[in-house]
Amino acid sequence: MDIAAALAGRFEYVMTSALIVVGLHGMLSKQNLVKQLIGLNIMQTAIILLFISMSVQTGGTVPIIEKGTANVVYMSPLPHVLMLTAIVVMVATAGVAFALLIRIHARYGSLEEGELLGRTR
Repeated sequence: MDIAAALAGRFEYVMTSALIVVGLHGMLSKQNLVKQLIGLNIMQTAIILLFISMSVQTGGTVPIIEKGTANVVYMSPLPHVLMLTAIVVMVATAGVAFALLIRIHARYGSLEEGELLGRTR
């Protein structure tokens, strides 16, 4: 089995892994705090997509039991509910972080990490 065929069957995992790497790169290599925060949000979104894609079952249906349905594969709604909670936490965290960045910029006049570290020492 060649690599292209193996990756084609796991497209969602490859893409979420790529998004995690992009977010991690943004967090670790950038000196601007806004760019680091955007990298964090990309990584959080990728993790949410990973959990959602892992919960999908082929041939599964929503868990609503009706008369005459036997031997039906149901998908669990729990991962979707948990990821909805994670989205709310992600948005709240981003809101607080952006508010802190506004305060930092108002006080120090910059959002560059090296410049801020030089001023606070």
